Amino acid sequence: QVQLVESGGGLVQAGGSLTLSCVTSGRTFSTFNSVAMGWFRPAPGKERAFVAAITWSELYYADSVKGRFTISRDNAKNTVYLQMSRLKPEDTAVYCCAAHRGGNFYFRTSYGYWGQGTQVTVSS
Repeated sequence: QVQLVESGGGLVQAGGSLTLSCVTSGRTFSTFNSVAMGWFRPAPGKERAFVAAITWSELYYADSVKGRFTISRDNAKNTVYLQMSRLKPEDTAVYCCAAHRGGNFYFRTSYGYWGQGTQVTVSS
């Protein structure tokens, strides 16, 4: 059974930082280092908007988070992280991690497995 479990969300003041984790398990992740992973969050008009993605060697970011968020992975722990700094109230959302299955890294349809998400709330 494939599972993606996010954690690390919470309430933080604007300008603060949080680090999200996504632990994966299941046959799909038996070779975790070969699976590209992404983070998404809702946006106006979009159920899930791209935030960041990581392959074994490349990083991708949405313009809105570039320079503030950092995606990373620990292949030994089958875990992907999203370090968020200089948070803004507009970053408030449920953040979901997802496993890439093919196609453009920026499109949610390119991801086949999803976690339930973790809530991030940024107060002004």
